[in-house]
Parts: sequence; structure tokens; C-alpha cells
Amino acid sequence: MSQIKGKDTKPELMVRRFLFANRFRYRLHNKKLPGTPDIVLPKYKTVIFVNGCFWHGHEGCKHFKIPQSRTEWWTAKINRNKSNDVLKHCLLSEKGYRVIIVWECEVKNKSAFSHLVDEIRKEETNK
Repeated sequence: MSQIKGKDTKPELMVRRFLFANRFRYRLHNKKLPGTPDIVLPKYKTVIFVNGCFWHGHEGCKHFKIPQSRTEWWTAKINRNKSNDVLKHCLLSEKGYRVIIVWECEVKNKSAFSHLVDEIRKEETNK
């Protein structure tokens, strides 16, 4: 597991390239915010987490399957990740940030990109 990267993953890089190409400017991995979000859009007061389907337990996804060995350990680990995610999102919401989650499988199918710009700018149009 020491080989698993937490930053600059392929799905994260794809999202960053898309945002930059669409003229969004962002900050990376802001340690001052709860959970150290992958991407922070200060202008829109929005954070984006690019979650791996396996590590964050994406229900109904073909990439999420509990391994058959050490099942209890993996189940506990993934459930811990999910509860940490909920806590981070609540803390960020309390600080006034909107949280957008982009799943690894969405990036692979490029389906996340179609609604990402609308989701980011949604708050701006409501003002």
C-alpha cells in the first residue's frame, strides 16, 4: 500500500487539466482546510475531491469490490474512509465551502466533465 499515491493521481490530473482549459484558477491541497481538498476554487468558495472508487467505497461502481482476503479489515478501512469523508464535508460546509465529489469512474468515462462547470458556477448564478 506504500505505492498508492494520494496526490497527483491520473484522475486528479485530468480534472485539473479540464478546469485550467476552461479558465478556472485553483489551488492544490490546501492544508489549512479540513481534509486537505484536492482542488480549491477560492473565487467560487468551492472544493473538489477526486475520489478513488475503491478507496472511498463508491456504491454501485464496477471498480468497487471488497477483496476476498482480509474482508473484515478492508470493510473496516473503507467504512472509516467513508466516515472521515462525511466529517470533512460537514466541516467544510460549516466554513461556507461547497463540496463537489468527482469519482474516478466518472473521470474515466469523461461524464463528470459535462456537469462540472455547471456545478461550479451554480452558486454564482444564484447570487
